[in-house]
Amino acid sequence: MDQGTIDDWIAIRRAVGEWQSLMPERIKAMLLQLQEQAAGFGVSQLQHSLQTATRALRSGASEELIIAALCHDIGTAISVENHSAIAGEILKPYVSSDVYEIVRTHQDFQRAHYEATMGRDVEARNKYVNKSWFKLACRFSDEWDQTSFDPDYETLSIQYFEAMIERVFKPTRNGVTPSASGRRIGLTRAKDWIKR
Repeated sequence: MDQGTIDDWIAIRRAVGEWQSLMPERIKAMLLQLQEQAAGFGVSQLQHSLQTATRALRSGASEELIIAALCHDIGTAISVENHSAIAGEILKPYVSSDVYEIVRTHQDFQRAHYEATMGRDVEARNKYVNKSWFKLACRFSDEWDQTSFDPDYETLSIQYFEAMIERVFKPTRNGVTPSASGRRIGLTRAKDWIKR
């Protein structure tokens, strides 16, 4: 990598931008993989995710929080054990730090609803009690996530959320792609970016 020229890095950045522009399609494909997972809940993980997003929408949540609700369990397509960390990292460049934290920690908040049956810690969420996003994370978990295993709930389809997915995950038309820090870096500024 230390042999690359400015032109090499501009070409690489352009290729990365093109790959990143396909994020909405990859997110939809990962969500559709959740259709295969029921895990004994009576609804698939996709149906659960759609219900969670539908509840967030009907509660007046912001678009990024609705999409976070839709994608909060997307990590289960890879691993159930650490799915919230996976989902959080997927969302991190595209959402606010508070929404990222809500998704990243949602397993700890969910423990209040089921860990007692297994004799485990139901107070895992309390380690975040002083965080600015704590109350919203409680609402996310208590009102939207843990209630969304109802096969009779009138749930919106994935098609309903497609435009939101496009807006949250798609870079702007001028080749700008999200960076890991949440800032946006454009190809027109690639030389400046490379020098940093």
